[in-house]
Amino acid sequence: RVFEISPGGYSPLHRHPWEHEIYILSGRGELVGEEGSRAVSPGTAIFIPGEELHQLRNAGDELLRFICTIPSSGT
Repeated sequence: RVFEISPGGYSPLHRHPWEHEIYILSGRGELVGEEGSRAVSPGTAIFIPGEELHQLRNAGDELLRFICTIPSSGT
C-alpha cells in the first residue's frame, strides 16, 4: 500500500497485533513511538513490531509518501 500525508498531517497514534514495514518514498517526516521520535526521509526503511505504538508525522512542506506492507494475516 502507498500512503500520503499532507504537510502538517499525521497518521493516528495506534498499535495492532501485526508487524509492518515502511519505506519512505518522498518527503520528510517523523516516526513517533513509545521510545520517542526519529526523523525519516526518502530511502528510510522502518520495521514496526506487532503491538508497538506508532505514528508517522509529516514534518516537511511537501507530501510525505511511503510504502507500508503488512502480512496477509494482518488484514
